[in-house]
Amino acid sequence: MMIKQTKILVDYTAKTKNFQLVFPINFEINIPADDSVRLLSNVLEEIDYTELYGAYSRKEKICAVSPKNLFKILVYAYMNNLYSSRDIETACKRDINFMYLLEGAKAPDHNTIARFRSTRLKNIIDNLFGQVVLLLKDYGELSCENLFVDGTKIEANANKYTFVWKKTILKNQAKLQDKMHKKLPALLDKYGFKMYLAEDIRAKRLKKFIDKLNKIKSTIAFVSGIGKRKTDFQRDYELLSDWYEREKKYEYYLRRMKDRNSLSKTDESATFMHLKEDHMRNSQLKPAYNVQIAVDAEYIVATDIFNDRTDVNTFIPFMEKIKNNLGIEYMYPTADAGYESEENYTYFEKNGQKPCIKPANYEQTKTRKYRNDIGRAENMQYDESTDTYTCHYGRKLVNVGARKSKTSSGYISEKTMYQCEGCGGCPHKAQCIKHNARCNTPLEERTKRFELSKVFKKQREKMLERINTEQGILLRINRSIQVEGAFGVLKEDMGFRRFLTRGTANVKTEITLLCLAYNIQKLHNKTIANRQGQFLHEIKAA
Repeated sequence: MMIKQTKILVDYTAKTKNFQLVFPINFEINIPADDSVRLLSNVLEEIDYTELYGAYSRKEKICAVSPKNLFKILVYAYMNNLYSSRDIETACKRDINFMYLLEGAKAPDHNTIARFRSTRLKNIIDNLFGQVVLLLKDYGELSCENLFVDGTKIEANANKYTFVWKKTILKNQAKLQDKMHKKLPALLDKYGFKMYLAEDIRAKRLKKFIDKLNKIKSTIAFVSGIGKRKTDFQRDYELLSDWYEREKKYEYYLRRMKDRNSLSKTDESATFMHLKEDHMRNSQLKPAYNVQIAVDAEYIVATDIFNDRTDVNTFIPFMEKIKNNLGIEYMYPTADAGYESEENYTYFEKNGQKPCIKPANYEQTKTRKYRNDIGRAENMQYDESTDTYTCHYGRKLVNVGARKSKTSSGYISEKTMYQCEGCGGCPHKAQCIKHNARCNTPLEERTKRFELSKVFKKQREKMLERINTEQGILLRINRSIQVEGAFGVLKEDMGFRRFLTRGTANVKTEITLLCLAYNIQKLHNKTIANRQGQFLHEIKAA
């Protein structure tokens, strides 16, 4: 008895006689009038896509989906926590809202989506994002006065075990340089070559020596394996080649790091940072990016990517970006203690802005331990006329000079040094002069010294007065609500905790798309809740 076998065709509709569409021909009627996809489409229709279409060459074939609609699809995907190009492709085939944005076109391939995100949007995403922000301004949704800034670390798409530390590189490079300075002169004399040896022997100098040896190499047979005896020339040649490869690698890593202390081999733009992993704040060292956002009236008006582990050096370039891209100079930028520095204070003073930055020692000054610390300059009496401090024992600390220091950005700060006239016989010496493990001088022979910046001291006192005003308290409360709330939505509600792409440009595109999706969703939520035009959350009475 023969069993009849029927082959299943790939086209599942081939045997269907009367195939019926599930959806009506105009399936738009199934989308509610207050659906966020309609708002997204209307908002993104109002911006100019000249630069986006300019990213395509004339000879280049544009896919069936127009770049404008492809951009809409990407933003809407990010609104719905879809970040993978394959997931977005699936949604375009199955989700009625994505079909609405396609406008009858065939669903794009995942490669098309990925290529559009990484190559087309890379150089123009700031322009598109800025246009949407200015639209929010035209809608009356931005205050253009109060700005709340904060940063967070987001893990990079890189192997966390591919550490390259600057300290280790410099240590190994120094050892290599010492070895080369000892052996290289003898090798040069051995082969009759003359070469200037600088203090730092670079890879390009070694390459010149190796190129000269290559002329001799062709006449000598090289051997390898067990039982094979290498010639002196082969051993010298391999030693030089090893030095060259190591020095070239060290120089490359240092060039890529610049001012950073580390990088990942998988994503060389990422820096190793401590990330808050759980509610216990058990941090882990992982390759990550420092993401900065600025919020106005609950909307993210700017975002950028930095390699710095701290926020203090990101403040000024971030504010300059906002001013250049949006043409808005906020009068009251508000940030937490991580942004406090003399350089930042001076920047805002020159621009006539009135920032609200909590001093780094604000919480510490409230403690009894701080107030009872007699060794602190803040707890000593200061006489401005004589420029002297009086310690707890009644002795004078006089000005003994000043020293200048320069930051990585080039800002020069001057610190004044004060020294006690004499600490002999002081019963409070042990409490006044703190123990320093690196100091070998006995406590009995030591004299009280400290240094401080007079400019920074005045700026901090002025800032402390400002943040305790009614307006300052209102802005600080709103900073906690608005900018930290925005990060909470991005990382928890939208589930964005790790970048999918690599490289600063691609990572920046990802976070900008995410912030754009956040803004559209926020506009939708405020419209539904009838909260349009609300800039600040008022302080609730107890």
